[in-house]
Amino acid sequence: MTHESVRRITGRIVVVVLAAVLLTSACGRDAPGQARNATDDGYSVSNETIVLVAPADRHPAPDISGTTLDGDTWSLASYRGSVVVINIWASWCAPCRAEAPALKAVSEDLADDGVVFVGLNTRDSDTTARAFEKNFGITYPSVIDTDGQLQLRFAADVNPSAIPSTIVIDQEGRVAGRILGRASESTLRAVIEPIMAEGTTGALPAHTPASSTPPPMDD
Repeated sequence: MTHESVRRITGRIVVVVLAAVLLTSACGRDAPGQARNATDDGYSVSNETIVLVAPADRHPAPDISGTTLDGDTWSLASYRGSVVVINIWASWCAPCRAEAPALKAVSEDLADDGVVFVGLNTRDSDTTARAFEKNFGITYPSVIDTDGQLQLRFAADVNPSAIPSTIVIDQEGRVAGRILGRASESTLRAVIEPIMAEGTTGALPAHTPASSTPPPMDD
């Protein structure tokens, strides 16, 4: 066998291994071209899996709202001034089950710091979704997204087939971070805590509807 043949075979093996890693990390894959390079004045960002966006590069999050699995109404606009963690999940997704204990632990630990967690339960049955939350002891709400239309509003940040995905919204209502695939406790903290530390001049108190208080002033 020639050296060139060995090189080609080795290359194919590497591609197969990388593909297997990506498939086991999430129920779907991210869109190509969404990886971001490290910035000198912002935050270090890695690859398609974990993104922490420098403040100057952030864009406003879509104002999603809907009915939760508990029958309540939830709106992202009501939490302007808080860091909001949106976890896109489904009960049929194995990585979603694997990451649930980490999300539960971090959401409970950061609740006193005003960090708001919410699930976006997409393309799922309400019955199985409620059973999922009960089984894992999830106490934060999940908005019903049966047809996937709410998830599509985040298409600029995550591919609609990327389940699970976690999106972090900063105090000014901008998309500030993203985790594609199963999130660990350490990964969640690595993305959420720098955004928490930023603060916002004139930000609204946590859990205060935006309509009742003037919008935050720019730094």
